[in-house]
Amino acid sequence: MKNQKILGLIGLTAACSIGFGAIAGPADDSLVINGETEIVTKTTAPAYIDGLSEIYSGWHFREADTRVMQADDFDNPGMLGVEAAKDVWSEVDGSEGKACASCHDDPASMAGVRTQMPKFNEAKGTMYTMEMYINDCRTERMGAEAWGWDDSDMINMTALISSVSRGLPMSVAVDGPAAPFWEQGKEMYYTRYGQLELSCANCHEDNYGNYIRADHLSQGQINGFPVYRLKSADLSSIHNRFKGCIRDTRAETFKPGSPEFIALELYVASRGNGLSVEGPSVRN
Repeated sequence: MKNQKILGLIGLTAACSIGFGAIAGPADDSLVINGETEIVTKTTAPAYIDGLSEIYSGWHFREADTRVMQADDFDNPGMLGVEAAKDVWSEVDGSEGKACASCHDDPASMAGVRTQMPKFNEAKGTMYTMEMYINDCRTERMGAEAWGWDDSDMINMTALISSVSRGLPMSVAVDGPAAPFWEQGKEMYYTRYGQLELSCANCHEDNYGNYIRADHLSQGQINGFPVYRLKSADLSSIHNRFKGCIRDTRAETFKPGSPEFIALELYVASRGNGLSVEGPSVRN
């Protein structure tokens, strides 16, 4: 109990030092993309999540003009990445003379894939993210070079694959062979990092709805990734965002694609089970 009090005091001090401000809860709004695809942005939290009773998409914590931008593909700048990936989808690359379309036909055939990511890969005996499945296709089936985790082609392709699942509920498995990875991710989520001694939960569970400097804290859900960030004017991957968050605690961060971030992705994705896939979404 004494240690808990000390940690609580440290967390409170850190929170004050980086400026948690006034409360402004999630916007009372609904998202329908292109006037036809209804997006579940609020639902009951999964039973295995202790710290939340309801879960909200990060969309609820953006300004009204940003929320409107995501509702129309002509206004959503992330859709430029989707269009670029559609061209790459049909381009032959590698020694086998194949394109993505050679095996998967139209991108619409990938509907539902994003809802299950990350997923335990039985053949490889470990957790696989969407990026890893894409690179396996490139290296093992196409005879092409692997893409870097944050290469534009990779992020655009994940945006394309996400876009055909918009409106479908996230349904990441947390049991069976995924269980030990989920437990590792959960431990990371509640571990305090850096000079500021902050965990993911300190911001996205304990303080969502508050302002940190000028940013409105969300629950940190990742059903909208990849996201187009207005701040940097580009699409950003899940692991890139994790890296930025840990750096904000003034800690040495893990690398995109690291086992630590893969486990964290699984746990955070599971916190959003039931929310609709939104990617590519628009965020600050």
